[in-house]
Amino acid sequence: MSAARRALATGASAGLGRAFAEQLAAGGYAVTGIDRDAPGADAPFDHLRCDLADPGAVDTLVGDLAGRGPFGWVVLNAGISATGPFEAIPPEAYARLLAVNTEAPMVLCAGLAAAGALAPGGRLVFVSSLSHFTGYPGAASYGASKDALAVYAKSVRAPFKKAFGVSVSVACPGPLRTDHAARHAPQDADAAKRMPPDEAAKRILAAAQRGKAMITPGAGATLFAFAGRLAPGPVTSAMKRIIYDRLDRSVF
Repeated sequence: MSAARRALATGASAGLGRAFAEQLAAGGYAVTGIDRDAPGADAPFDHLRCDLADPGAVDTLVGDLAGRGPFGWVVLNAGISATGPFEAIPPEAYARLLAVNTEAPMVLCAGLAAAGALAPGGRLVFVSSLSHFTGYPGAASYGASKDALAVYAKSVRAPFKKAFGVSVSVACPGPLRTDHAARHAPQDADAAKRMPPDEAAKRILAAAQRGKAMITPGAGATLFAFAGRLAPGPVTSAMKRIIYDRLDRSVF
């Protein structure tokens, strides 16, 4: 199979990652999905099990993936959260969050590039968060981890284009209608207001295909990002009222 028809997606067992993997497979790509959990027998893609919080496992994974590439699409999507008062969450939860959300995608990106596993003309997508444009009271470490990833993606965009012919995008989706989002949201939050992961994946892949550097899928996300840039203080205060002040438990 042509290198341009191979794809990789992390966090592929559920939610947004599953949507990415399924849509790439439907587009004719041979997809390798990465996750700690199995996606189920009906998944239309290959699965490699890896706990992205384990640095040794990630190093081994890079070697395994090198033999499956080069990839025309790489979507580094996997992420976990920790919500609640900062002081109520144990340090080990923060360490795991940073390993999965920030360290693992950076290591995978660097490893794939060094192994020649990124196909020229391919697309590399880092999934950050809409919190990149504001503070995130109640999920401070999650916001920090995803913000770091967005800055990394912006920093490698020009060098990767020049060295490998690969287009780099950073996607900042807003709240999604997933089990993960529901687990970390206030109990009275309205899931109907969140974007379905299939729609978010479709918008992100289409924008990345066009070579867009920063992707905020949907009008609501785009408006929020604009407001966050224009008035970061008031937007962060609004986030505190909407999320932090309504949290009734710590989840990590």
